[in-house]
Amino acid sequence: GKPFYLYTGRGPSSSTLHLGHLLPFMFTKYLQDVFDVPVVIQMTDDEKFLFRGLSFEEIQKNLEANIKDIIACGFNPKKTFIFANTGYIGHLYPNILRIERLVTNSQVQGIFGIKPSDNIGQTMFAAVQAAPSFHSSFPILFQNDRQMRRALIPAGIDQDPFFRMTRDIAHRLGPDYLKPAIIHSKFFPALQGSNTKMSASIPKSGIFLTDTFQDIENKIKHHAMSGAGATRKIHRELGANLEVDVSYQMLRFFLDEDDVFERIGEEYGKGIMGTMEVKQMTIDVLHRIVKGHQDRLKEITPDVMAEFMSIRPIT
Repeated sequence: GKPFYLYTGRGPSSSTLHLGHLLPFMFTKYLQDVFDVPVVIQMTDDEKFLFRGLSFEEIQKNLEANIKDIIACGFNPKKTFIFANTGYIGHLYPNILRIERLVTNSQVQGIFGIKPSDNIGQTMFAAVQAAPSFHSSFPILFQNDRQMRRALIPAGIDQDPFFRMTRDIAHRLGPDYLKPAIIHSKFFPALQGSNTKMSASIPKSGIFLTDTFQDIENKIKHHAMSGAGATRKIHRELGANLEVDVSYQMLRFFLDEDDVFERIGEEYGKGIMGTMEVKQMTIDVLHRIVKGHQDRLKEITPDVMAEFMSIRPIT
């Protein structure tokens, strides 16, 4: 097949990641392993300064913690480059300018809901997130290899407007600017229900990478929405509503054995299996993932971070 690279990112709005944040990075790491391709990871520290009003000191603290968590996912250090926008902006800037010249203020306002009263940095940020979609933003990484022209972007569905805009203008940038391909990730459900999402500002909304076994157990047992019947009798007659049951939905994301997941769905949906049994399985699976991550995190030293963030060839 034709060469490509993976591009994803993270906005350092908080120092602690939850499982919803982790999922796209786990998937990106899986793609890197399967296809043996380079990965570039954009840390949008500038975005959090412009949109969230965080101080540079807060952002720097979050940035360091987030980068450690991302590295702990197991990316190949020889084929992965992690960069903060404020540090790498000089390399991105030529493509940022090319993109800005093709996108009007009215388009940005329409796509992203930017208002005239918002700061001008918010208006131009879309071009900053779009720029890594093009290989020429990384001349040293890819050594100006014209074969490495296509980006595949695993991202949350909320990032779709950025890359629709990018795809719309790519052909106007020139023949070397290929439209990026995007793989969307669903939102990981919050404990309060599948129609909500985890939030770093609401500790009881999700499972965080700093949680202990007791934290996970308490959250799943006492805060995870259940789809089971209101009484044992009703549950045995009607079974569980799998679409709203958060523990079951979490297993959909993280349980490796498809046959076990299918059996749980069948038995729980028929009322044969009870909600506490499903919740206990979920607790065990999530604790294994979080504990494994915490163990790997202990091995991330400043030297390891420096290796991932150094500007060097990664093809």
